[in-house]
Amino acid sequence: MIRGKNILLLMDSHLEGNFSTEEATVVFDLASRCLQYEPRERPNTKDLVATLAPLQNKSDVPSYVMLGIPKHEEGPPTPQHPLSPMGDACSRMDLTAIHQILVMTHYKDDEGTNELSFQEWTQQMRDMLEARKRGDVAFRDKDFKTAIECYSQFIDVGTMVSPTVYARRSLCHLLCDQPDAALRDAMQAQCVYPDWSTAFYMQAVALAKLDMHKDAADMLNEAAALEEKKQRGGKGS
Repeated sequence: MIRGKNILLLMDSHLEGNFSTEEATVVFDLASRCLQYEPRERPNTKDLVATLAPLQNKSDVPSYVMLGIPKHEEGPPTPQHPLSPMGDACSRMDLTAIHQILVMTHYKDDEGTNELSFQEWTQQMRDMLEARKRGDVAFRDKDFKTAIECYSQFIDVGTMVSPTVYARRSLCHLLCDQPDAALRDAMQAQCVYPDWSTAFYMQAVALAKLDMHKDAADMLNEAAALEEKKQRGGKGS
């Protein structure tokens, strides 16, 4: 469907005049690869960054500025369900409190998301876990840029998928004023662990930072509902 159309007709109106036909073709080709049915045929994170980074000409300008959306530091409205400490911190957009909770929770919510065979304990695996460990130390010490780098090394290997790492990197991005990247990581955490309330909470904070307050409120309510479900014996956290 995409290949049969004029690329410029498919381009978002906000992007018109900012990219050449060749650049637009590269982006749409990448998008079509991302939609492939077989996971092995989709590009990995490194490929995405390598392709898109050269096209970004205003890397220091937040997306809400480029789109002409005013920025207001408002938290999402209080949800309908009772709030846990994590929910309360997210509703207040208290990033310091969220950081403390994630440090204390550690990796207990990752249980069952990875089962490694003996053969997978390769040197690459050990290096990957060492990168995560360095990320954990940096995260604990509030060196968030280093934490992003180390967690990215862990994620890029791809042998083990950790929702906690995505949630931690999401918070690091928020603390570095990168809400777009924070939202992507929170969504990845949800992909790994669909019923994990922390992933929804992190999305709520990122959406609020992006001034998408209705979406943030919906996400906060969904997170609180998942927590309530777990407390009644369902799966989620």
